[in-house]
Amino acid sequence: MQHQIPVEELGPKGQVMAHAVEACVHCGFCLPTCPTYVVLQEEMDSPRGRIFLMKEVLEGSLPLEEALPFLDRCLACQACVTACPSGVPYGELIATFRLWSEDKRHRYPLERAYRLALLRTLPYPGRFRPLLELGVRLKPLLKPLPLPKALKAPIALLPDRLEKEEPYQEVYPAKGERRARVGLLLGCAQRVLRPSINRATIKVLQENGVEVLALKEQVCCGALNLHAGDEEGARALARRNLEAFRDVDYVITNAAGCGSGMKEYPLLFLGQPEEEAARRLAAKVKDLSVILDELGFLPPPPPRRPLKVAYHDACHLAHAQGVREAPRNLLRAAGLEVLEPREWELCCGSAGTYNLFQPDLAEALGRRKAENLKATGADLVATGNIGCLTQIQAYLDLPVLHTAELLALLYEGKEPRA
Repeated sequence: MQHQIPVEELGPKGQVMAHAVEACVHCGFCLPTCPTYVVLQEEMDSPRGRIFLMKEVLEGSLPLEEALPFLDRCLACQACVTACPSGVPYGELIATFRLWSEDKRHRYPLERAYRLALLRTLPYPGRFRPLLELGVRLKPLLKPLPLPKALKAPIALLPDRLEKEEPYQEVYPAKGERRARVGLLLGCAQRVLRPSINRATIKVLQENGVEVLALKEQVCCGALNLHAGDEEGARALARRNLEAFRDVDYVITNAAGCGSGMKEYPLLFLGQPEEEAARRLAAKVKDLSVILDELGFLPPPPPRRPLKVAYHDACHLAHAQGVREAPRNLLRAAGLEVLEPREWELCCGSAGTYNLFQPDLAEALGRRKAENLKATGADLVATGNIGCLTQIQAYLDLPVLHTAELLALLYEGKEPRA
């Protein structure tokens, strides 16, 4: 697509955005894979429509505020990247545009306060846990009330109870001969919502000869801040992780959004002194399923009875990181029958904080995803992302487990269940 974006005035961000815009040939292959286009059937709610809007804003032909309703509805799921025959790096475009535009947009005071509260709470487990505990206690009282959708959505996503997070050891030794030494990203919201995922991840890695470091210096990956346009907040968190994970062979992530976020560190630090360090760290980031598949997975004993598992592809694993086969390889090697749902490429509607800011669209997508998963006839659902897990479980009456939880149960000889 031809453009007149003033690249030199915009600096490194301008180069990233202009490159993505000029790569788009407006072919339309992205349309049937875009969740918002599938639901709304509006051109401006499609990737190519949004690329045109961003181009017009950057050229100064369209006021930012006129484009924002369509751009804010983008989940940044990157299904369009998987479908695009021209290789348009749409994920880089939307992330960079949000960083560039955040301080130029108008937000109402309540919206600004809500956004700030989320960004200053979710990435910090010590702040998030007491608030979540309060929410869990109040959920039975609040759920029946006629509250606005913006409040009902987060209440519906609250768990019925919270697991206790046990303190982490600094080092978890490998079982048998050590095959790798890795740092595990412990995450932020996941540690509070479902600490069993980290415990299961450590168990599975140990069973496969991997020494796991639960480094105390680490913090949230910064993905929530990055994708919300909070550049300085994201950089502050990322800088601490650049230092914390400097000396490990690999950084293992068990949340698709976190892995994708850390792989975006070079984009976050583009033109900054930390850019090279960010590239080095991003190259070491691997999803749990990938490191196990590459090492040569040592499977657990198969389940005592046949189990059919519907695998849900988290967008930031399948589309942003290009990982689809590795988790399926692990599940099949563990003796499970893996079933494929219809519309695997469509986002479930979680997308970080999307289901909090766009509850109506998120609900439509969540229900659609749940129906497709249930239609497989599976006994349970497996996925590799806490956001997807929480979102899908709200609309599905089947057990939904993280891949690591499922494998850890099999290693322990237990029957997989929610």
